[in-house]
Amino acid sequence: MDSQDQAEGEAGPEEGAEDPAGTEDRENSEEREGVEERDGAKDLEGAEERDGGEEGDSERTQPEPQRQHQPKSQHQPQHQPHGAAVVAEGFGLKGPRGWTFRGVSVDAPPGALLTIQGPSGSGRTCLLLALTGRMRATEGHAEVGGLRLPRKMAAVRRFSALGPVPGVSDLDPAFTVAEHLRERALLQRRFDGSPLGLLRPRAERAAASRLRVEAALAAAGLDLDALPKGGRTSVRDLERLEALRLSVALALMGEPRLLAVDDMDLKLSDADRAEAWALLRSVAGGGTTVLAVCSEAPADAITIRTDEEGAADALAEAGRA
Repeated sequence: MDSQDQAEGEAGPEEGAEDPAGTEDRENSEEREGVEERDGAKDLEGAEERDGGEEGDSERTQPEPQRQHQPKSQHQPQHQPHGAAVVAEGFGLKGPRGWTFRGVSVDAPPGALLTIQGPSGSGRTCLLLALTGRMRATEGHAEVGGLRLPRKMAAVRRFSALGPVPGVSDLDPAFTVAEHLRERALLQRRFDGSPLGLLRPRAERAAASRLRVEAALAAAGLDLDALPKGGRTSVRDLERLEALRLSVALALMGEPRLLAVDDMDLKLSDADRAEAWALLRSVAGGGTTVLAVCSEAPADAITIRTDEEGAADALAEAGRA
């Protein structure tokens, strides 16, 4: 009897006692529930704050779509001309022997055919070089493409190109036509293109160069198949008009905004002279401003006249030769 009661007494506390492991599990569970409730409350509060912030942001940025739907044509021009406007006032250059040219004033819009008319030695070439940023004027000022000369000479040189200018951009008589074109394409790709363009595949770069050459030849009206030996024709074997077309094509490969041509009508027959002017009108019609030195300007050109003493007319004459 005593032994049975003793056994039941020993068994009783084991059945009614609380298991320490269970107690710890329940306490951990309650703690986790409390943490989850607190985290959930924090997440809910954070979400409400973000929603409120987004609503505030949306209210603040609500006018943006209205501004985006406004027509841009009211604030920006739809088309920017490719050519460079040429404006000068009292433009002059004085050298060691006196005035080379003086008192030049002109206002030519982009894509204009602008000529410098006068006899040889009247400062025509110096004026051409000064307006293309290659000679520093000493009096007055000029603006080419919105850039003031002589302060921005380097910038003007970057978007202007020289056709035939004796002593400056002569063709090499020992080169063939194809060699001139290939050399200019390589120089254009190396110095005037984007540095990232050099990372393109070689085949892609070669195709782009071919397209540029073909476009320049078409704009200059030079047909290689019509030459005596095609692209292998030497420059010394070209006619005067053919050499002029080649020089213009080389200049146009850089897609300039201003093309300058010296002695445009030198040693040309009447028929060739008419074709040469038609070429320059075509280039100007494509949007590139053309500046040409000549002995007799056409009636439809904007003309600056020089005399033998090197002075220029005070005002450029438009529409008169």
